[in-house]
Amino acid sequence: MAEETKMKNQWAIAIRTTIVTLVLTGVLYPCFVTGLAQMLFPARANGTLAADKDGKAIGSEIIAQPFMNPAYLQPRPSAAGEKGWDGTSSGGSNLAVTSKKLQERVAADVKRLKEENPDQPAPIPAELVTASGSGLDPHLSPAGALWQAPRIAKARRASPDKIAAIINAAVEDRTLGFIGEPRVNTIRVNLELDRQFGRPIPVPGQDRKEEKKEDKTA
Repeated sequence: MAEETKMKNQWAIAIRTTIVTLVLTGVLYPCFVTGLAQMLFPARANGTLAADKDGKAIGSEIIAQPFMNPAYLQPRPSAAGEKGWDGTSSGGSNLAVTSKKLQERVAADVKRLKEENPDQPAPIPAELVTASGSGLDPHLSPAGALWQAPRIAKARRASPDKIAAIINAAVEDRTLGFIGEPRVNTIRVNLELDRQFGRPIPVPGQDRKEEKKEDKTA
């Protein structure tokens, strides 16, 4: 009888501990942290969403998107997911610099960039042919963004100086003044380009699926 009573007491303690732990860590703590984040950092807590001129969310400012239209600032290559820039498959290719597959991919990107930017005589910045570690970085260096200005200006029928001014105005300083490097957010620049010049006409010959994707992200 004593053993049975002792066992019941142990079960009661275990059940009470489990319930209290679930309430504290599964309900109260998440609600507290979520509420605090909503009060202090509402934009970041909700995904740092980027909105077009109509106020419609078109993605997150911290996740790159594959802007294929020549009228947009294009991000770095991506190995995240089958087609790249997949937020559910963040990561790099893990290919070494001696990898033939990587060399072929870089060579193809170099060829594409030269064909798409015939008015740019300067060497192609390395970042435009190398993926970030996450495959989702939406940032470029100011030099990498400005390199694309002539192509964007031609597609937008604007002056290269005007495009350069928009890019320069979007340059973000080092975090806290000493962490990282100055950078340009491709999504913010592309939204500003649309605000000032309107949305460009889709490029003829692009895959239908790619055009629909661009409509949602551009």
